[in-house]
Amino acid sequence: LPVSAHRGSAQGAGAKFYGGLQKGDVGLVMVLRARDYGNVCVDPGGSRLEGAAAIRAAFEGMFAQGSIRVTISQVHRVQSVSSAVHNVAERVEIMLPDGLHAAFLIATNVYHRTLEGWRLVAHHASTGGSPEGISGTETSQLLH
Repeated sequence: LPVSAHRGSAQGAGAKFYGGLQKGDVGLVMVLRARDYGNVCVDPGGSRLEGAAAIRAAFEGMFAQGSIRVTISQVHRVQSVSSAVHNVAERVEIMLPDGLHAAFLIATNVYHRTLEGWRLVAHHASTGGSPEGISGTETSQLLH
């Protein structure tokens, strides 16, 4: 059965997105993607994926190795009535044939509130070096 978008908050939608990564569940990751808006994903290697089909294929390829362990920290949120931007530090761990690999990424997630609930319209991840390279604590800001 398809899972709906998150109706409550952009923060809840983000939790579902990262939960889908943890479970290796491409269906859960994709149900949160916007259908009627630009749908973009920039992976840490710099490739720009546009549209649901390209994004789904990329996640299916990643999940072929299993789920992805992601730990989020240093969250910065800016939200208005119908959109939200979350910038986070991600520690990503994935099992590959030669063993466990870990990376530290900086990601920006853009959410839009639709009639169906909060949807992810853009995810942009870049290599971030090490956790020490980013300073700050969790912050939130509501725009009126």
